[in-house]
Amino acid sequence: MNALSERRKGELHIFVGSVMWAFFPIIVVLSYASVGSLTSLAWSTAIATLFFAGIMTARDRWHEIWSVRLWKDAFMIALFIGVLFYGLYYAGLETSTPGNASIIVLFEVFTSIVFFRVCKGERLSLEYAIGAILMVVGALIILSRGFSGIHIGDLYILMATLFAPAGNFYQQKAREIASSESIMFLRSALSVPPLFILAYVLGENVSFQGIFLSLPFLMINGVLMLGLTKLLWIEGIHRISVTKATALGSIAPFFTLFFAWLILQQAPTIWQLLSLVPFVLGTLLLTDQWTLKRI
Repeated sequence: MNALSERRKGELHIFVGSVMWAFFPIIVVLSYASVGSLTSLAWSTAIATLFFAGIMTARDRWHEIWSVRLWKDAFMIALFIGVLFYGLYYAGLETSTPGNASIIVLFEVFTSIVFFRVCKGERLSLEYAIGAILMVVGALIILSRGFSGIHIGDLYILMATLFAPAGNFYQQKAREIASSESIMFLRSALSVPPLFILAYVLGENVSFQGIFLSLPFLMINGVLMLGLTKLLWIEGIHRISVTKATALGSIAPFFTLFFAWLILQQAPTIWQLLSLVPFVLGTLLLTDQWTLKRI
């Protein structure tokens, strides 16, 4: 019963984080009015670092960061997620749309299954496999009818999904020896310098006025999106598998499409609405609400 309770708790962490995360691509795009993509990411990550530093101080976690193993894992997490995943994701949103981005990220379901099932030997039940496939079917319905063609921004976001599984693997390892806030503090702190360097090398010159104008969006991204939702994510994958968490988090595009309609006046199409059917069925399978009868 205790194991079941922990599993449900993990699913709840992922679900709540996914609903919050649905706002992420919308807030990122809104921040682009005054700053470039990598500059937005760098400042948001810097704010997230301060957020996690505050939590670590309040919970007296600073002693955890003296672990050599934690630093090794944190460097890999920062590389695969903090720099590569988010760098490509933010760059992609310069020409893609929040709705497209939230849908394309569903391919992380496939990359996670390949990484953990094939490469790392993580168990994947029939229900989980079918649920993940249904999630991707929902995405394909939107992709086949909602796109006029694949753009460079879409390709950047697709490439980003290749790096997330490795980062999640190291986050799971790190969570065995340290708290979520310590992991996220190191991940954020180690990601900030290369992100600012990349922004400078790529010629993103931003004035203080531009940063000030985008500050509300940068604060939301730093504290809530790259802060609180990431704590929920790490706590979630500490209790359930990454493949299941990734697929369960795939409900986020539904909320993104809805919020983009309200905030950006981007009304969902009939094909996007039809995609909700496999989304719902996949979620039921991935949360063990449905099981398949064995013959």
